[in-house]
Amino acid sequence: MTENFTNMSIITEFMLMGFPDDWLVQRLYATLFLLIYLASVMGNLLIITLTTIDQHLQVPMYFFLKNLSLIDICFISATAPKSIMNTLTNTNSISFLGCAMQLYLVLVFGGTEFALLIVMSFDRYAAICHPLHYEAIVHRDACVEMVTASWLSGLVYGSIHVAGTFSVSFCGSNILHQFFCDVPSLLTLACSGEHILEDAFIILSCCFAFVCFILMVVSYVHIFSTVLRIPTAKGRIKTFSTCLPHLTVVTLFLFSGITTYLAKKFKSSSLKLLMSVLYTVLPPTLNPLIYSLRNKDIQMALGKVIADKHAK
Repeated sequence: MTENFTNMSIITEFMLMGFPDDWLVQRLYATLFLLIYLASVMGNLLIITLTTIDQHLQVPMYFFLKNLSLIDICFISATAPKSIMNTLTNTNSISFLGCAMQLYLVLVFGGTEFALLIVMSFDRYAAICHPLHYEAIVHRDACVEMVTASWLSGLVYGSIHVAGTFSVSFCGSNILHQFFCDVPSLLTLACSGEHILEDAFIILSCCFAFVCFILMVVSYVHIFSTVLRIPTAKGRIKTFSTCLPHLTVVTLFLFSGITTYLAKKFKSSSLKLLMSVLYTVLPPTLNPLIYSLRNKDIQMALGKVIADKHAK
C-alpha cells in the first residue's frame, strides 16, 4: 500500500503521446484538427441560432436538436483545443487535475448525448405513433424535464467513472498513448488489481446502456410498423424522413463509440488513435450537416436569415 501511494503521488502530470513525433506531421494534424473543430463549432452554433430565432422551429423536435448541438460543441471542445494547443506549442503534458477534468467532461457530454438521443427517439415515437396525443405527451414542461434528466444522467455517469478511474494507484509510466485522457488508457497505468471498482462501473454502465438501446430499438420498430401502415407512398416517405436524421445520428454515435472500444484491443497505436478521433470529433462535426442538408425547415430558416441580411 505504501509503495502504491508513493507511485501515485509521484505522478503529477500525464504525457499525451497520441500523435507521431515528426514535426511536419504534427503540424498537419493540428491544422486539420483546427479546421474540423472550427467547422463543428460554427455548424452547431448555426443550428442553435436558427432554432432560437425562427418561430417555425419552436417545436419539441428542434428544441431537442438545439440541445444536441450545444452538447456537441461542449463534447468536441473537451478534447480538440487542448490537443491543438499541445501540438502547436510542442508540449505533450497535462496536469493530473487537468486530466481528471478532461476525462470528466468527455464522459459527461458523451453520456448526456446518448441520453438525449434516447429522448429524441421517444419524441419521434410519440409524433408518429400517437399524433393525436403528441402535444399532450411532449409538451413544453415535459421537454424541459427530459432534457434536464439527460444532463443529470450525464453528470452522474461522468462522476461515477471519474471516481472509479482515479480511485486507483498509478504505477510506473505516466505516458498515455492517446491525444486526450480516456478511461482505457488511464487504466493501463493502474497498479495490478487496482481497477476492479472501475471495471464493475463499466460493466454496469454497459448493461444500462444496452437496456436503453433496446428501448430505442423497440420505439423504432413501432415507428416503422406505423409508417408501413400509411396508405400512400408519398406519406410514408414524408413521415419516415422526419426520423431519418435522428436514426443516422444514432447510428454514427453508436458505431464510432463501439469501434473505439473495440480498437482498444488492437496492437496498432495509430489505429487506436484514429478510432478515438472518429468517436470524439466525427459525430459533433457531422450532426449539423445531417440535420441541415435534407431538412427543409432548417434550409428555409437559413434562407430567411440570408435574405434578411441582403435586404438590410
